[in-house]
Amino acid sequence: MRAFLGKVYRGAKRQNWSLIGGVSFFLCVVIGIGQLFFGVSDWLVTHKDAQIKQLAVLGKPKYTNENEILKAIRKVDLSSYFELDVKQVQREVQALPWVATASVRKQWPNTLQVYVVEHTPVAIWNSDLLLNQAGEVFQANSDKLPAHLPQLYGPEGSEQEAWEVFGQLKALLAVNQFKLESLALSERFAWQLWLDNGIRLNLGRTEKAKRVQRFIDVFPHLEKPEGAQIDVVDLRYDTGLAVSWKYPDKEQSQNKSAA
Repeated sequence: MRAFLGKVYRGAKRQNWSLIGGVSFFLCVVIGIGQLFFGVSDWLVTHKDAQIKQLAVLGKPKYTNENEILKAIRKVDLSSYFELDVKQVQREVQALPWVATASVRKQWPNTLQVYVVEHTPVAIWNSDLLLNQAGEVFQANSDKLPAHLPQLYGPEGSEQEAWEVFGQLKALLAVNQFKLESLALSERFAWQLWLDNGIRLNLGRTEKAKRVQRFIDVFPHLEKPEGAQIDVVDLRYDTGLAVSWKYPDKEQSQNKSAA
C-alpha cells in the first residue's frame, strides 16, 4: 500500500513540474512578444519621418522619357516612406500614353523602384491610333515609331480580330512572296487587303484564307494586257475571280496633257 501511494505521489509531483514548466514557457513567449511589439513601435516612432529620397526607373523604356515618369511619380506624396501609396504611384505611371504596365515597390531605407513595361506598336489603327502586340488599341505619339507600320482599319471593337486576321493572311501571302501592307474591315464586315505591289484584294465576309489562296494560285496564270497592271482582284465569288486593270503610262500622259 505504501509503495502504491509513493508512486502516486511521485507521478503527481512530475505533473506539477510539467505544468509549471509549460506555464513558465507560455509567460516567456508572451513577454517576448510584448517586448518585440514595443520595440517595433519605438522603431517606427523613431523612423516616422523617413522619406523617399531616391527614385529608380527600371525596364529601359524606349518611347517614354524618364523625366515624364519621374514627373508622374512626383504627383504622389513622397514625404513618408511608410505612408506612401504604391498603388497610387502605379496608377499615375500607367496613365502615361506609352506605358502598358508598371510595378512599384519600396526599398528600405529611402528608395522607390518603378519597373515600366511599354506598349510595343505593331500597327496603325484607323490612321490616328496604334495597336500593340496583343491587338489592344492605345493613343500615343513618338518620333521613334518603326518605319512602315501596317495600316489597319475597322469599326470600334474589331481591333483584335483585325490584327489576328492580318497576321494569318500576312503569313499565307509571305510564303508566296507577296507582302501584305494594309487591311480594312468594313461596317458590314467585308475584308479588303492591300499588297505592297499596289494590288487590292476584295475578299468579302467569309472564307478569307481560302479566297487569298485562290488569288495566289491564279496570279501566275493571269494574262496582262499590254501596259496594264492589276488594280483590284475581286474574290467575292464561290469560284473564280474578277480583275480590274490600270494603265499607269496612259494616266501619266493624260496628266501631262491636262497640265
